[in-house]
Amino acid sequence: MAKVGPRRAGGSYRGRGQRRPPTWEISDSDTEGPVGAEADTEAATRARDPAEERRAAAEALRLLRPERALQRLAVRVDPAILEDAGADILLEALGSLGCEYHIEPQRPVRSLRWSRVKPEPCPYGVPPEVWAADEQELLLLLEPEEFLQGVFQLTQICGPTCSVPWISPESTTCPHLAVIGLDAYLWSRQPSAQEMQQPESPGVARAEVAVGWPEVEEALVLLQLWANLDVLLVASWQELSQHVCAFTKALAQRPFKQFQECTAFPFCTAGRCVTGKRVTRDGTGLQGAWWWQIRQFNRVSPAVADAVVTAFPSPRLLQQAYMACSTEQERLTLLADLPVKVDEGARPRRVGSDLSRRICLFLTSTNPDLLLDLSS
Repeated sequence: MAKVGPRRAGGSYRGRGQRRPPTWEISDSDTEGPVGAEADTEAATRARDPAEERRAAAEALRLLRPERALQRLAVRVDPAILEDAGADILLEALGSLGCEYHIEPQRPVRSLRWSRVKPEPCPYGVPPEVWAADEQELLLLLEPEEFLQGVFQLTQICGPTCSVPWISPESTTCPHLAVIGLDAYLWSRQPSAQEMQQPESPGVARAEVAVGWPEVEEALVLLQLWANLDVLLVASWQELSQHVCAFTKALAQRPFKQFQECTAFPFCTAGRCVTGKRVTRDGTGLQGAWWWQIRQFNRVSPAVADAVVTAFPSPRLLQQAYMACSTEQERLTLLADLPVKVDEGARPRRVGSDLSRRICLFLTSTNPDLLLDLSS
């Protein structure tokens, strides 16, 4: 009997005249029941019915419409804003807009914040970033005197290297500033003729003229270029309410636009042309696609496209005809005299030299900036 050596894990069993008995080995790479079931579920999800996918996409598109998205937006208003008598105009405008508004303490004080309610369950095929639960947008209302103090700090004390006076450096939102009645406030601070004749202490005079419109304009440029901060200067609460409503409508349109941007080329799906006709390897459907290609030119009727496709059933045949022409003029006018089928009793028609030239340049030119239609 042959001498049997020690077994080695994962190795072969060697000996004279003997075979290793059949065994079962289990490794970590083997597919187990639950994992296989999950894979089957994913495969089934990927292989969904096209009609069901179209219905899901239509439902998602319906929920993303601005008029529907506006109903899921909520404007959160800080209670300190209600201390102003004109705040009722803002609340009435928000109520007539159709979105919800809530009176809740905000940070910073006297600010408005927008939030979005995510639908449950989320429609299939919509990226998660489209259904952002919270909008990082904030509108901070400033009194004219408070705004001018910050302008003085930016332009005459610290310069652009300091932090924004009204916004916390740790804030992760996208703030916007709004100042009501700044122009009227600056005009009211200008001294009258009688006050200019009266002597005043130099310190008081310097404090009155410390900040004016030149400093305000300089601060607006610094905030825009350095801090990417927009400042809205309005004359009344009515004008502020119009801006808030317009901004809310823009936020309602954002999910729909994001969904359109993340949908790459929705007009070309599953290798089909715009008409839904498939071009197979044996050439079936090529003539129909070629007919639609001719129709895409400006001022081309179905009868004219029929005339071109009847004479040259494929683009390759037309290119071969162009290559057989001896002169450029012959190529440009190759299709000009093709007869177009018209109704009985109508005047005979031809394809014409203009369309003949455009089709020739389309198939033969190598200049990507060439303008085919001179009348456009």
